[in-house]
Formats: sequence, C-alpha cells, structure tokens
Amino acid sequence: MLIATLGTAIVSPLGATGRPGDPIASSALQRFLSVKDDSPVRYRALRHMEAKCEHFASAAWMDVWTEIDATGSMVYRIASEGGSDYIRSKVFRGVLDAEQKAVNSGAPNRAGITTDNYLFDHQEGEEGLASVGITPRRKDMLLVDGSIFLRPGDGELVRIEGRLSKTPSFWVRRVDIIRHYRRFGSISMPVGVESVANLLVAGRSTFRMIYDYESIEGRRVGNPQPKILASSFQP
Repeated sequence: MLIATLGTAIVSPLGATGRPGDPIASSALQRFLSVKDDSPVRYRALRHMEAKCEHFASAAWMDVWTEIDATGSMVYRIASEGGSDYIRSKVFRGVLDAEQKAVNSGAPNRAGITTDNYLFDHQEGEEGLASVGITPRRKDMLLVDGSIFLRPGDGELVRIEGRLSKTPSFWVRRVDIIRHYRRFGSISMPVGVESVANLLVAGRSTFRMIYDYESIEGRRVGNPQPKILASSFQP
C-alpha cells in the first residue's frame, strides 16, 4: 500500500493522446489534461492512518503531520500512534520514508496523470462520472494501473482506482487502491485512500488514510488535531 506517495497531490497534465471512444469521457479527459501546472502545491496536513493484518489479527494507527514547502520538499512528524509495532515500523514509517525520498528527489514529474506517464483508454462511465482507463508506460511505485473518474462538466478528478504498477517496499506485495480527491478553491487534493495489500510475513492487510488539511498554498482551510486515544479501528 502506497500510504504516502499516493497522498501527494501531484496532477500535472500535459495534453491528451487517448484513443477514440465515449465522447463524454473524451471531453472530460481533454478538459482534465488541458490544465497544466508543474509547480508544487504547498500544504500542511494531518494524516490519520489505520491498518490491520489478518494473519496476525493485529492493527495499528498513526497520526502524522506532513508538509510540503514551496520548493516541493517534504517533511513529516509523527504526532501520535498506537497498535502493532510491526505495522507502524515496517509499513507506516517505511512508506513515509519512501514518499519523502521520492518527493524530495523530484518524483512529482514521474507521478502526474499525464501522457508522458500513461496511456489512456476511454471506458463506460458510472455514477454520473466519466471513466477513463489508465495504463502506466513503465513500472513505477508512483503510478496506478486502473481507471480515473472525472466529472463530465469540467474534467475534475474525483477518484482513482487500480493497482500500483510497482510496490513501494520489500515488505509490501500486491496493492489494490482507491484514492479520493476534493477541490479546495482551484486546487484538487487527495482526501482519502483505501487499499488492500499483501505484506511479506503478515499476509493480507487493509489500510485507510484520511487527510485533514490545515493549510493549502498558505491559506488556512482547517484546524486538524491529532488523536490522543487509540483508534476505534479494531482487528
């Protein structure tokens, strides 16, 4: 489960080259890909992560302050945590470190939903959304093999579903994921991640992460507070 890299709000479209298909999906994709902004999004957010491993009947949670500055550099600080040491050390910390390394080394250019990174294939929409298949051009832990769901009217990204084209660490095997987005002013940001992964030794693991933003591009949008008591998420 790509706990962190999935969480970076990296969407830097460059232009469409998808195959002909559903005209609604095509129009939404063109609108989505017409927006080009390569600058990093500054934000400070509190992420609440929960996971459980069925094999060991164990669970863990963690609240983490994450921040990306104007240069695109990422820092994180664990505010509170509880539960399984294995999950917290091998999964939560491991993937946070992987995201920090990836982001600070210029990964945003590798993660955008762009024609440089993906092939697009229009699909039948659902729930009033335009669905577009995305196939990574390479194996990369920042890329998802699956579908994006867009609002037909303006091409706004609502959801990504699929499987990571490459797992983020030695301890993590196959990862199926759903990422949810929400617009704050003119900026679309991730607000939730759900995944099912197979972990080495621990077996099947479920994961959930919620983003609670304090500020985006210097504008205060919330007042998140770390949890003090253990999460109600139980094995």
